[in-house]
Amino acid sequence: MTLGTGPGGHLEVLVVDDDVRVARVNAAYVGKVAGFRVAGQAHSATEALAFLKSTPVDLVLLDHYLPDETGLSLVRRLRQLGHHNDVIMVTAARDIATVQAAMRHGALQYLVKPFTFAGLRAKLEGYAALRRALEGDGEAGQDQVDRIFGALGGASAGPAELPKGHSALTADLVREVLRGAEGPLSAQEVAERSSLSRQTAQRYLKLLERTGRVRLSLKYGETGRPEHRYVWV
Repeated sequence: MTLGTGPGGHLEVLVVDDDVRVARVNAAYVGKVAGFRVAGQAHSATEALAFLKSTPVDLVLLDHYLPDETGLSLVRRLRQLGHHNDVIMVTAARDIATVQAAMRHGALQYLVKPFTFAGLRAKLEGYAALRRALEGDGEAGQDQVDRIFGALGGASAGPAELPKGHSALTADLVREVLRGAEGPLSAQEVAERSSLSRQTAQRYLKLLERTGRVRLSLKYGETGRPEHRYVWV
């Protein structure tokens, strides 16, 4: 199956961030996700545009705060010039106006800095699932349409499902840590990987367990007191 434009069907990614060190870290993260390959890095809108004119890529990981223009204005220019690369915003900009504008201009996902490797991997794996769902020609039935539109969203707890005092962003962070784990995690392990306090991690794990998105298991040690461990369903 040929998924992307790169060698062996790899999905080619351009990492765009004004901070050279951050771009290097994000590129290293991308390189650790199976099926993805970093085609290049750019540190301004001008560099990104020049790269995309000469090199085909499937996906652009795009920061909003660039030295010469914003990431969103760059997306507008790319579309005007006929570039249809997919875009995932990776930025510290979290105001609602910017998030809404990103959606309107066709960004497929929006990842708020700072984030974990598990968080980025979940977005990339969702993107790969979308590419697979879009393969082939012809017409799509409702089931396929639902898979296409649901590929990037995952099964996160939506705002309407969260009790008062709970944050959708925090719930998504816990979800991404669990989805990126190779096996069940304790509340302490989730806290360490998400940079949350153990109490906060425990609270959101219990919430996700009640909604059926997390499965709880017990691990018995030498003390006889079982350790609660959680896995994404």
